Amino acid sequence: MSDERRIIDALRPFAAHPAARGLADDAAVLPAPFGRDLVLTHDMLVEGVHYLPTDPAGDVAWKLLAVNLSDLAAKGAEPLGVLMGYGLTGAADWDTAFVEGLGRALAHFDVPLLGGDTVAQPGGSARVLGLTAIGQVPPGGSPDRRGARAGDLLFATGPIGDAGLGLRIARGEMEGPRRLLKAYRLPMPRLAEGRALAPLASAMADISDGLLIDAARIAAASGLAVEIDLDGIPLSDELRGFGDDRQARLAAATAGDDYQLLAAIPPEHRAAAAAYAVEIGRFSTGAGLHLRDAEGSVPLPARLGFEHQAG
Repeated sequence: MSDERRIIDALRPFAAHPAARGLADDAAVLPAPFGRDLVLTHDMLVEGVHYLPTDPAGDVAWKLLAVNLSDLAAKGAEPLGVLMGYGLTGAADWDTAFVEGLGRALAHFDVPLLGGDTVAQPGGSARVLGLTAIGQVPPGGSPDRRGARAGDLLFATGPIGDAGLGLRIARGEMEGPRRLLKAYRLPMPRLAEGRALAPLASAMADISDGLLIDAARIAAASGLAVEIDLDGIPLSDELRGFGDDRQARLAAATAGDDYQLLAAIPPEHRAAAAAYAVEIGRFSTGAGLHLRDAEGSVPLPARLGFEHQAG
């Protein structure tokens, strides 16, 4: 068991309010007295873990906002505003570039900064950034990760694996199209797709840690098994240029940082969902993650995706 899973399990008894969804989801949904449910989420970025020390500060600011808005997208929410926690490390130029980048990102997504906190960090420590995003949905309109049902179809909203190659480009491990680098540094939360799919979906989550691990989390939270067709996973033309065999698809499906959406869709909504996403699998009774392709059953890779302190 990873350290991340261990501490979440330890915290679960304290999350007794229904809004917390048993800590099995990426956002809390709080019924509000003014006719809309509030969706609350908080994500952090740590230098050297979630982004490279060489990544431009403005791009880091964009990513901090985008990954939080992606959690709102997975709940079908309309963003209302954000609160930010910022670690000061004495790098004034970096701070200035970050603020400028954050301003561009907030303007692009038309989301206001509502407040937050700044703290000094010890010299030489990795920079730590946090952001809380607040959104709203119609009453009961936010899909719960625990809501998938046997027979539901699994849909993904767009190309998988681009950010994984983009990270390799950023590290200098390979050369490749700028669009792949952009997929890693400047992810796009699928807010419009989330609002369109939410009324159709039994469950929904974003792909932050990898398609396989995030699909497995939906299945586990819902008490089901999920089977994924590797051949059905959408890949960009740029990624296909580096390979389109089983190993390339497994690499794409475990890379993470995609910030596409995964949705469990009842069969009667298949046609409507297909306007926004691609069908890649199905939920069934049982447990676990199962893979197949044109050649048959596919053994699970040793690593399904990213986990903090997985050991």
